[in-house]
Amino acid sequence: MRQRAHPLLRPGPDMSYDEMDSNLPLIKTGVSSVIRLTSRLAVVIGFVVSTAGAYAAVQSESVSYRDGGTALTGRLYWDDSITGKRPGVLVVHEWWGLNDYVRKRAAMLAQLGYVAFALDMYGNDRVTSHPAQAQEWSSATTANTSAWRQRAMQGLERLRASELVDTDKIAAIGYCFGGSTVMQLAYAGADLKAVVSFHGALPLPNGDEAGRIRARVLIEHGNSDAFIPLERVDAFKAALTEAGVAFAFNGHNGARHSFTNPDADSYGIENLKYNKAADEASWRSMKALFGEIF
Repeated sequence: MRQRAHPLLRPGPDMSYDEMDSNLPLIKTGVSSVIRLTSRLAVVIGFVVSTAGAYAAVQSESVSYRDGGTALTGRLYWDDSITGKRPGVLVVHEWWGLNDYVRKRAAMLAQLGYVAFALDMYGNDRVTSHPAQAQEWSSATTANTSAWRQRAMQGLERLRASELVDTDKIAAIGYCFGGSTVMQLAYAGADLKAVVSFHGALPLPNGDEAGRIRARVLIEHGNSDAFIPLERVDAFKAALTEAGVAFAFNGHNGARHSFTNPDADSYGIENLKYNKAADEASWRSMKALFGEIF
């Protein structure tokens, strides 16, 4: 009994099955070519669509502003596939300045659905990879606490001014020098839902300033950070506890200073070291907090 041909390989009205059998290799070759071409086109189209989506979603733009006579330039990040207002997150850089690392963190926040503003604490596009220069700039910024806070407040206002931001839902995060900076915002009574300090110096409040904190506080600290003595850790916790501040303190065993920065090891300072486990755990903690407050 002759087997029924596959629907794609049945003879036409002017061809018998015997004639089709003699031409079957050519027919099969033609059908296979069409199938391969169709598959390739589908792959190409799929790649183009998925790639366009990946690169079109997160957008950024430069934002120029001033603090007194100092010209500052921050960068705003958002996902343009999201419509309407959304929570905003202020991002404060390490003592190196507004470099690629903190820009990457701001972009990651935009991917999570937030509007992120990476502010500029030094001005005039100052960025360095030299520890001595970074120390000079950060020391000059922190020498006057009121001016330090004012500079950070200017960045917060730029974020708040974005038409994409729900101004009732704003948080601030910071790394190293930036972690200390977001704590200064908290001590100043800034209208924030939360502040998150990653390997910050844990600055202590002046007088009763801890009582002015309106934000929830999350501290991500390296327990092996030689820059921060245990006495400072204890004093910081005690000050916030006494003031009744809602805070969480996560100490990561084996983690040193700058543990979230993959480039930390390249700066030639023994106490700066990337720690993948601590980096990922601290980011998860931040996301969980934001999930609660937003």
